[in-house]
Amino acid sequence: MFENLQDKLDRAFKVLKGQGSITEINVAETMKEIRKALLDADVNYKTAKTFTDQVKEKALGNNVLTSISPGQLLTKIMNDELAALMGGEATELDLKNNPTIILIAGLNGAGKTTFTGKLALHLKSKGKKPLMVAGDVYRPAAVDQLQVLGEQVGVPVYANKESKDPVAIALEGIAEGKRNNNNVIIVDTAGRLSIDEALMNEISEVKAQTKPHEILFVVDSMTGQDAVNTAKVFNDRLDFTGVVLTKLDGDTRGGAALSIKSVVDKPIKFIGTGEKMEALDVFYPDRMASRILGMGDVVSLVERAQQQFDEKQAAELQKKIRKNKFDFNDFYGQIQQIKKMGNMKDLMGMIPGVGKMMKNVDIDDDAFKGVESIIQSMTPFERENPDSIQQSRKLRIAKGSGNKLEDVTKLLKQFEDMRKVMKQFSNPAAAAKMMRNMPKMPQR
Repeated sequence: MFENLQDKLDRAFKVLKGQGSITEINVAETMKEIRKALLDADVNYKTAKTFTDQVKEKALGNNVLTSISPGQLLTKIMNDELAALMGGEATELDLKNNPTIILIAGLNGAGKTTFTGKLALHLKSKGKKPLMVAGDVYRPAAVDQLQVLGEQVGVPVYANKESKDPVAIALEGIAEGKRNNNNVIIVDTAGRLSIDEALMNEISEVKAQTKPHEILFVVDSMTGQDAVNTAKVFNDRLDFTGVVLTKLDGDTRGGAALSIKSVVDKPIKFIGTGEKMEALDVFYPDRMASRILGMGDVVSLVERAQQQFDEKQAAELQKKIRKNKFDFNDFYGQIQQIKKMGNMKDLMGMIPGVGKMMKNVDIDDDAFKGVESIIQSMTPFERENPDSIQQSRKLRIAKGSGNKLEDVTKLLKQFEDMRKVMKQFSNPAAAAKMMRNMPKMPQR
């Protein structure tokens, strides 16, 4: 996401490269380029102008320290202002009510039903007991889709396929949730156009009758300025509490993310970053600003890892590594957990400095496919006993997995090297000794 904007901001900052100080002339030139970059990213014109005027004012009001270049100072100001533009800080859901009722609204095709499933999984992982209510009575198979998602994430769904009254269904679902002690009830609704007065009246009635504590407006970020304009119309009718940007992984411009807060004055609460049910992130403006400027987002990367890696499993794995018992079953399990964290290019972009290096590199989401096929072609005995895999077994595994013999040999060698390193670092004393024996950096 934001690749085009990153490239153009990089070019804008080059105006200041080598400059000894910030002046009215070089800042004006840089701001002109930044404004152009924001408009190309489909940012609202007024938002782009106000933003660059504020950055310019702050840049001219700062003295550049001898240890900081004008480019570095402007990057810092841009980072702070971008974060402020997108809301400043993360806004949590209001979950203090029992049950908390969350109404999902938005346009056709924005991804409301998928988001409903993702949100249910997110809340379940936080210890909540959610119920999803299938309130889309117009789209064919919408109810079936939510039920399938419910099975996927292990969250119950209330549906009434006999009824075509979304208000009645929502109220029935809330009553069902109260009976079953569900502390969060998420009501999915049909997509509607803001110009369709009858449907807009209908969603207003659903809101009036259900009295939700949260109303989340789901919008497809790839629609750019249209997303912002639609959000304004919906907000005038519903006074929603937050915005959800879906398909942000497919949008390299990001104009909706940068404009929507300033136009409707409502926080972005979640962003969808992929098709998997786990691909939902709480929106942190400061972290997103860092990513836009190519500075990475290590905090989000660590949080994603923590969500996937269980402490008990990690402790058991540590024991196996110490005893040199780490096998291909463990390795395969680690691959599956990494895949759940998101697409590989997105993950690489969270590492400071790596995102810019990888922007022209095509990282396939099936990067592990070859390794997985080799492991899947092993017998249970071979997975548990990697040392048992000799030439005849390698030949059979290569044939069974559709890989070359050298691919299997290479994986086995890499796996063995990895086991040795893991074993050394699992012993604190040995790891400290290794660090002491590493070549020292030359002194200046």
